[in-house]
Amino acid sequence: MNKQQFSIPLSRIVSEFHLEKIYESSDFADIEVTSSEVNRPGTQLVGFFDYFDPRRIQILGKVEISYLHGFTHEQRLACFDKLVGTKIPMIVVTRSLEIFPELLEAAKKHDVSIFRCGESTSYFMSALISYLNVHLAPRITRHGVLLEVHGEGVLILGESGVGKSETAVELVKRGHRFVADDAVELKRVSDRTLVGTAPENIRYFIEIRGIGIVDIRRLFGMGSVKETERVDMIIHLEPWEEAKQYDRLGLVDEYTNILGVNIPSVTVPVRPGRNLAVIVEVAAMNNRQKRMGYNAAEELNQRLLHQLEQGAN
Repeated sequence: MNKQQFSIPLSRIVSEFHLEKIYESSDFADIEVTSSEVNRPGTQLVGFFDYFDPRRIQILGKVEISYLHGFTHEQRLACFDKLVGTKIPMIVVTRSLEIFPELLEAAKKHDVSIFRCGESTSYFMSALISYLNVHLAPRITRHGVLLEVHGEGVLILGESGVGKSETAVELVKRGHRFVADDAVELKRVSDRTLVGTAPENIRYFIEIRGIGIVDIRRLFGMGSVKETERVDMIIHLEPWEEAKQYDRLGLVDEYTNILGVNIPSVTVPVRPGRNLAVIVEVAAMNNRQKRMGYNAAEELNQRLLHQLEQGAN
């Protein structure tokens, strides 16, 4: 399966970080950034371009600028001409440092943008990488509901009509926060983290069969919604089957793999009389307890084993 590549406009990055324009290329509005990694061109300044990725944003900090002060005019011109000639997306100079005339000359020659910021190099790089990781992350859309319940991001999955949306409304009434209904867009922002959000056109809307579409934000207020939420656990809702054996202890941890990330999950059978909102609340709190190192099922099991050992003696 081909891996889908995502991109973000260079202009959006410049706007987000309030970068100072030094030189703007003629195709600036059309440039899309596709790499979530950035580069400080240390080895490139001495002419080593093996394994150099021209898709990355290049950052010049105090170390690079100080090193270039030792170059002659001709050396700086040749260095910048080779670096900028690779058609990188843009160069950002940090700490409001000076812009070498040779750099500006090379940028105009090859039509590559130069911007400047006042932040330290490490701070700017960290913020930029985090921003790019979120916006260029691998993603998938799942049919379900995403909420924040007791501080836990809970993704509720199940067949259409099983009661996901009704459960979500009940949870919002109980003070929890709604993120997405029907189409949940999931992004893998790190090897261990999934973040979910709703597509822009259906954000804050939820469908209740028999009523239709309602706007959660307008009905329950701004405090009842969130734009994004980390997925901490998954709850699978399914119709109750009398012949099926359901886990009654919870000794075995189950996981659902989405985009290569294993998320703790539970399966909850649905039938009349079960308060699904309360069950979701308890599942969320229990999941948090497990992450904090306490497992009630293991505690009970240890007590029973201890009692059996005492009885045997």
